[in-house]
Amino acid sequence: MNNKEVRVRYAPSPTGPQHIGGVRTALYNYLFAKKNGGTFILRIEDTDQTRFVEGAEQYLIDSLKWVGIEIDESPLVGGPFAPYRQSDRKNLGIYAPYAQQLLDSGHAYYAFDTPEELEEMRERMSKGGQKASKYDYITREYMKNSLTLPTDEVKERLNSGEPYVIRIKIPRNEEIRLHDIIRGWVTVKTSEMDDKVLLKSDGMPTYHLANVVDDYLMKISHVIRGEEWLPSAPLHVFLYECLGWKEEMPAFAHLPLILKPDGNGKLSKRDGDRLGFPVFSLDWIDPVSGEKSSGFREAGYLPEAFINILAFLGWHPTDNKELFSLDELIENFSLERVSKSGAKFDPLKAKWFNQQYLRMYDDEKLADSLMLELAKESIVADREKLVNVCNLVKEKATFINELLDLSRYFFEKPKSFDMGVIQKKLNAESESILLGFASQLELVEYSNALEVKEIFEQYCQDQKQKAGTYMQLLRVVLTGVSAGPELWEIFVLLGKNEVIERLKAVENLKSS
Repeated sequence: MNNKEVRVRYAPSPTGPQHIGGVRTALYNYLFAKKNGGTFILRIEDTDQTRFVEGAEQYLIDSLKWVGIEIDESPLVGGPFAPYRQSDRKNLGIYAPYAQQLLDSGHAYYAFDTPEELEEMRERMSKGGQKASKYDYITREYMKNSLTLPTDEVKERLNSGEPYVIRIKIPRNEEIRLHDIIRGWVTVKTSEMDDKVLLKSDGMPTYHLANVVDDYLMKISHVIRGEEWLPSAPLHVFLYECLGWKEEMPAFAHLPLILKPDGNGKLSKRDGDRLGFPVFSLDWIDPVSGEKSSGFREAGYLPEAFINILAFLGWHPTDNKELFSLDELIENFSLERVSKSGAKFDPLKAKWFNQQYLRMYDDEKLADSLMLELAKESIVADREKLVNVCNLVKEKATFINELLDLSRYFFEKPKSFDMGVIQKKLNAESESILLGFASQLELVEYSNALEVKEIFEQYCQDQKQKAGTYMQLLRVVLTGVSAGPELWEIFVLLGKNEVIERLKAVENLKSS
């Protein structure tokens, strides 16, 4: 690992909603920084203004806030290397001097080719049997640039304000090697690379130049990003060398792709829509089309579970433990335990994680959520009762938004009943037993589940009946459903008077 102070950045582009792959990249950067006493930076890379989407930057920030990732330096909180938005940095003239330095050293050149001329070049190469049409050491010799045009003509074109771009000059036959913490040594021949644009005609740097310059100026020690950026890494290494920054170059780690559940290709929104699960962190409404994309938060996932889901999409601990708090992830995380092969997203496993965290969740917080749902239906409930209800039913829930359906019978009488149980279990004898038990309850008091259980068992014994014979019917009469939490706890939370009232209503079920 680099011996420099650990400084990492998450550098998304504000082009739309936050895919879980992006949040995972942020998470891994954050875990690595905190594990090593370092700094986590959010940098907005908005060099491609044509793809800028209104509201996307705030969405990115809201996503990180939801999962509990604290940002040390960003456009909002500032920092010693502000500004942290590349369009703002461009306006301050930060990038142009480095493009000029590359021009002066012969590592870059002006290119005046029009879009039409570039298209003609691609068509010509395609007709010539070239698999990939690119602007490289071969084609640049036939194009309109400062390598082929006379010096005076270049100056004249520049002085006249003719549009141009600045391209990197990739050497013809060299090798570029870089060490990736996850993937080991990567070697690329420059003959396979092309002369990427570094500075566009509007003065805006491309991702490649801005990324390298900002990482250098912000003293980034480790670049941890998605696998899709691995093909760009050799160019970035070359830029570090050309700018004389080889000794300050960060360490690289390219994270594996998040794959579809079947492992066949990268996970996309289309897969989520088709299979019924979100692929974005939060709900997103496209500002142009109005199309809504669902998010994990609104689908009912807890942030703690979401973090755990993401952590396991590529990383594995040293043991078989599966549930980690954020602090525990920080303590256990290492890039060396990140796989280089793609990680399949398992929607069933994601639900399992959420279920586990919901079971451990604070009942007071769950009661807050349940109270909001009840308020929508103008149902008023005692706060203490809500807390106890949540404690009782959360074992059966996968998502918070299921709590109301699972507990509705605590707040209003059932409107429907499991008729399979009614038809099978309800007869003259069982009706008599339940009505007799209701009368018995009017004569006694109980304060906990054990007491009411003993009262029922004693009553059945007195009637020379087996208590177990009537348990399922008793549950259905009280709740409408044949499964749920501990029956005697239901008695306590409903309250004696409500239980008696529901038991006496068994007479109305015979004709249902």
